[in-house]
Amino acid sequence: MAAPANGANPINVINDSPMGTRQWIVVVLMVLLNALDGFDVLSSAFAAPGITAEWNIERAALGIVLSAELVGMGFGSVLLGGAADKFGRKNTMLVCLVFMAGGMWMAGHATGVTPMVIFRFITGIGIGGMLAATNAVTAESTNTAWRKTAIAAYVAGYPLGAIIGGVAASEWLLPQYGWRAIFDFGAIVTAALIPVVWLLVPETAAYHAAKGNLAGVNRTLAAYGKTPLTGLPVAATGTAKPKVTDILSNPRLRPVTLLLAFGYMFHTITFYYILKFAVQIVSDYPPGYPPPVAATVLTWANVGGFLGSLTFGFVMGKLGIRWPTALMLLIGSVAVASFGLGRDSIGAWQWATILTGFFTNAAISGYYAAFARGFPAYARATGTGFVLGIGRLGAAGSPIIAGALFSALGNDELFTVSCIMALGSIASLILFLKLPEREGDELVADPGDGSHDPVTAPAGETVR
Repeated sequence: MAAPANGANPINVINDSPMGTRQWIVVVLMVLLNALDGFDVLSSAFAAPGITAEWNIERAALGIVLSAELVGMGFGSVLLGGAADKFGRKNTMLVCLVFMAGGMWMAGHATGVTPMVIFRFITGIGIGGMLAATNAVTAESTNTAWRKTAIAAYVAGYPLGAIIGGVAASEWLLPQYGWRAIFDFGAIVTAALIPVVWLLVPETAAYHAAKGNLAGVNRTLAAYGKTPLTGLPVAATGTAKPKVTDILSNPRLRPVTLLLAFGYMFHTITFYYILKFAVQIVSDYPPGYPPPVAATVLTWANVGGFLGSLTFGFVMGKLGIRWPTALMLLIGSVAVASFGLGRDSIGAWQWATILTGFFTNAAISGYYAAFARGFPAYARATGTGFVLGIGRLGAAGSPIIAGALFSALGNDELFTVSCIMALGSIASLILFLKLPEREGDELVADPGDGSHDPVTAPAGETVR
């Protein structure tokens, strides 16, 4: 391919030009898709008291049900995250929506624990692939000036979906229709978004450029109101293919990838303890509250998470990622441990979950900001998918670990269990501070092997 007459790199065109209306529409849709993920993941938590009562299962068995979609998310992040680099971000998102809609609908009609686990696993596969693809689309569809803010808004979409879902569950679905309606509602909304994504989200210029597809690049630029290119820069020889093994074999990318992956994994152990067990705990802990009332605490946990994500986005823009994220991990662990002290009113429980949601989700924002800048574009979805996949081991293990601890220690040992579960964020803090540094607050994130693809991986790209 000949170099373009205007010498433009399609990624630089996106990075350096003002945001257009279509780009903002894409960002809003990515926020909505992440919100949908947030509702779908937590739908089982909202339904937990109803499932427990109808099927008469113990907390250990409930933990397996609550972890099923998280296990699926791990598989989906790795398998479909790679698909987003091979077959396109848009195509992957559409396939994921089909998995999610089908899994949610079948879960709403499950007749026992085993089929419920299978159907939630299917839903999780779609959610995991969706997270990897939407994170890449958000990063690749925004300019440099707005990227960190867009990523923060994108992360805030996750608790936003849980807030909306929590209100719908506690005020409408649970009182009038029962726990099965939560899954049916999620399936209908998911299916409705399929044609919206098909019509309004163009494939990213970064993906087309990585494939050497000038026509595709120009279609995306035209959709965003940008000037078309006459050619693409010549790709460097020996550029790595989008495989996890290439990322892990790169001496500069490997330490960042592994530290982010396992740091995120440990934090999700703490993070999902509250998100998955709070409703059941408040329903059981004296004086005990009926499921629609207990479900409100999860809504408020995500209000805190939403505010934490938005606030932390501005903090990162001013202070960087490293130390603000470390502080959120520390405070979040204290908040989760204090949750175990119990509360004597529903209002007090709600405030406890607001605080835990604020700090733990702010730390999630810090990790996602690092993911978005931690990989060159040709392998961004693959790298993000791998990190999220490892992270989902912690997410999937969290309700299983908590359920086993309650079974071993007793349901009345809430403080002990909460302190143990809070240790995940402490381990995450230690690993996060081990991330390699360059100048100031920068984290090493470029391949650093001299084989940058000038179309997809501008030299010296760093996470700040």
